[in-house]
Amino acid sequence: MTSTNFVSPSQIRAQFSAAMSAMYKDEVPLYGTLMEMVADINQATLQADQALYHNLQQAQELERLDEERHGAIRVGTPEELHTIGRLFAVMGMHPVGYYDLSPAGVPVHSTAFRALHEDELRVSPFRVFTSLLRLELIEDPELREEARSILAKRQIFSPEALRLIAQCEADGGLTEEDATRFVAEALKTFSWHGESTVSSSQYKDLHDQHRLIADVVAFKGPHINHLTPRTLNIDSVQSAMPKYGITPKAVIEGPPTRKHPILLRQTSFKALNEPVRFADQQNGAQGSHTARFGEIEQRGAAVTQKGRELYDQLLNAARADLGEAPAEHNASTYTQLMNKHFEQFPDTLEQLFKNDLVYFNYLPTSQGLAKAGSFAAQTSLETLIENGDVSLSPIVYEDFLPVSAAGIFQSNLGDGGNSSYTQLSNQEIFESQLGQAVIDEQQLYAQTAKRSLAHCLQALGVAA
Repeated sequence: MTSTNFVSPSQIRAQFSAAMSAMYKDEVPLYGTLMEMVADINQATLQADQALYHNLQQAQELERLDEERHGAIRVGTPEELHTIGRLFAVMGMHPVGYYDLSPAGVPVHSTAFRALHEDELRVSPFRVFTSLLRLELIEDPELREEARSILAKRQIFSPEALRLIAQCEADGGLTEEDATRFVAEALKTFSWHGESTVSSSQYKDLHDQHRLIADVVAFKGPHINHLTPRTLNIDSVQSAMPKYGITPKAVIEGPPTRKHPILLRQTSFKALNEPVRFADQQNGAQGSHTARFGEIEQRGAAVTQKGRELYDQLLNAARADLGEAPAEHNASTYTQLMNKHFEQFPDTLEQLFKNDLVYFNYLPTSQGLAKAGSFAAQTSLETLIENGDVSLSPIVYEDFLPVSAAGIFQSNLGDGGNSSYTQLSNQEIFESQLGQAVIDEQQLYAQTAKRSLAHCLQALGVAA
């Protein structure tokens, strides 16, 4: 079979993303409300800001906006992590970044599976934040072994999904018919299970250790715990949520409001309390479980290593001044502190460029293209930008922030358990269990910027 018969991984990813969204909308109707709200706010934002509309259009970002979402799942064993990595590979999704959430009291470490190249991201920017439960962080040795035993008995992938993954690996791709079947089978891993595999007393023991541990261990599969649409104005979303009958979390995670957004800002509503039947319940008796929630994100510019160090420094300073975790009772103070400290982070494209704080796409302007071929040899990029021959468009941040992820988890799962774990993160073990190294996101952004610059200079007839 030739590769010309295969569906591209990006097309499979787009198909899977659409199917996941439809499934989640059916399972969690409030997600549909979120999608409607975000679409309304995005449209209003674009109408009110023609410069933003033009920039997104020029950077080919408008097309992906309505399709953009990320999901999050939590797996329980190294074997599950390894196989889910193989499943995502069928869709052209690779592990980017290592995130340790244990310092914030969440007993997992994670990576994000996503596409790598900007062309693939334009087809489908779907990404999944994937966490592995760290059983070694369960303090009670008996409970730890019980959880390990429960997880060892389950198989979260259907036989057909496993067959199609192996077929794709052997043949180098999937036909259209097989790709459609793969999406349907893969979806089963992410669907909700209203029946628990543990008794109500076992669930209570797991829940009392940490709600997230109960969420991972007590069910037949990991189930997607949220899907997240992308907004262009998260402050409007935060204020609008109550009008749609949704109560938002107290504070928006991530950087404060800026003229030129950076990294990632996230908000959410509290996890749903859903009916569950435990293994020892009969005759219609039911318990409940809290896990799945709604989240909305605003993606800003990808920052350089220098920019990330400045961001972390300012974030840590604001949190140190606050003296406690951001919550409803101190939300206003936290916002003021963040705004104060982030005055040190430049907020014009020119300053972000000159200080090497953000990665950019470089776009030849109509003025520059009109002069193509007439530029002096080795004209500098700085000169081209200053003269208006090249415009700057920040590269979208495709990844996540560990402090923000922990904040989202905590606000939806409750504190239940440790405020932190003393054991250090271990990327080496995570990668060994995954079966591959995670990719450094900084390298990906640098490569995208480099390709953009090369295309821009070539269009202008300027030597690199």
